[in-house]
Amino acid sequence: MSGSDAGSGTELDVAALEGYLRKEGLAGATPARAKRLTGGQSNPTYLIDSGDRRYVLRKQPPGKLLPSAHAVDREYRVMKALGSQDIPVPRMYAYCTDAGVVGTPFYLMEFMDGRILLDPSLPGFAASERGAIYAEMNRLIAQLHKVNPAAASLGDFGKPGNYFARQITRWTRQYKESATEAIAAMDGLMEWLPAHIPPGDETCLVHGDYRIDNLVFDKREARVIAILDWELATLGHPLADFSYHCMAWHIPATLWRGIGGLDLPALGIPTEAEYVDQYCRQTGRDGIANWDFYIAYNLFRIAAILQGIAHRALSGNANADDAVEMGRRARPLAALGWERAQRMMQH
Repeated sequence: MSGSDAGSGTELDVAALEGYLRKEGLAGATPARAKRLTGGQSNPTYLIDSGDRRYVLRKQPPGKLLPSAHAVDREYRVMKALGSQDIPVPRMYAYCTDAGVVGTPFYLMEFMDGRILLDPSLPGFAASERGAIYAEMNRLIAQLHKVNPAAASLGDFGKPGNYFARQITRWTRQYKESATEAIAAMDGLMEWLPAHIPPGDETCLVHGDYRIDNLVFDKREARVIAILDWELATLGHPLADFSYHCMAWHIPATLWRGIGGLDLPALGIPTEAEYVDQYCRQTGRDGIANWDFYIAYNLFRIAAILQGIAHRALSGNANADDAVEMGRRARPLAALGWERAQRMMQH
């Protein structure tokens, strides 16, 4: 494979990378080759073959970036820390800030050879297998939320407390900076959300983008061998993280990464209520009040993220080929979020 990846908009200088691998003692017996991996809207990701060694390289995209976006240093740090916490993550090999190697900061991690399941309806699986996969996803997010950040050397990985107010402010600002058209539902949510934050506060390590296609499953078992894409990880509220994961139940399967409207019992997939109960049992909760707020908040957040992708596409700085299409989903997802907000106001 050549050093430049045709059509990706991002070139990788494999000769410079080869020199770096040799300097770090990571080079194999034959010259390195790079292959762009598909998927992901943010940090360009490559499979690096170096003789008998295989790595995954994640780098910042080129160009002007929004503040705090594309933080590959944070991804590297959190996965390195979680390696000792009974959370399945790839092994971290190196982090490099020298832009002279591949153009932007990057890190190298272990290549996890397993299954990545893109469709949450899990076509081609037996009902019992689907149930086992969902149970494993639930078990792992509960386990992540039980990690003691200080014990994992992540006590300063984010600001403790007041998470929803800070996040609503952050995504409101980023949405306004990247807005390409007026979306009435976003305007409504930006006004409604800060005034309806539920009482009480909790802080734990949150993944920020926990969903089925950011997990690598064993090739045969319903067992996760790695959680990937920690770019949005921070110290935050566990219910923000868990409800983000549960958005799949609210998003129609025809729109994007959803199981809304499907016959879940026939598929062997738990209902949202069953899934929430399972999480509550594993984390010692009596239940979750104000669920509509958490779902509305996350639909607002994902719409803001997608609007940022649309903005990058218009600026010619988007990573994935489907960035424009992704951006178009901001409006219907914001509308779903505004529906949840209105439903909560009526109760």
